[in-house]
Amino acid sequence: MSRKPELRGRAARLARLLPTGSGRAARTPFVLLVVVLLGGGLIGLLVLNSALSEGSFQLDDLQDDVKSYTDEEQALQRDVDAYSAPEALQRRARELGMVPGGDPAFLEPDGRVRGVPSPAAAQTPASLPLVLAPEALAPASAAGPAPTPTPTPTSAPAPPPSPSDSPALPPPTGPSARSTPLSTNPGR
Repeated sequence: MSRKPELRGRAARLARLLPTGSGRAARTPFVLLVVVLLGGGLIGLLVLNSALSEGSFQLDDLQDDVKSYTDEEQALQRDVDAYSAPEALQRRARELGMVPGGDPAFLEPDGRVRGVPSPAAAQTPASLPLVLAPEALAPASAAGPAPTPTPTPTSAPAPPPSPSDSPALPPPTGPSARSTPLSTNPGR
């Protein structure tokens, strides 16, 4: 029963621009939209933060792997450097029975020979390398004392296989067939 007063002029124009319903009904969708956006933003930040943390842990693990691989590479490079040092190469060559070569001769591009070649020095039996048995290479914690090494000439041919050893197998061929046995220990 109360009647709204009629508005005139400027007030009437402003009243037409504003909605005439209750203000609460228009605010509810807006408030729900803001709450959904804030909740979605917080959940998105939580997911992003956990993904960054996981990536950080993976990065730490990969950096540890790189450090260990770098250390291993450096250790291997030190081993290569130690084995390729001139003193080590000379010692290993002497262990294998190699001797220094004589004076070389060189061929010129026109076919002339420059220099006078000389043969390598002959090896005496005393200078033959010692070939150690596998027992001598075992760690010191073995049951008995290590046997004394015996000189074995490296150029001796391998004994031919006896027919009673294995008649079904053909005789071995290749570089391993020409190698000499390292020891003849009856205890093994």
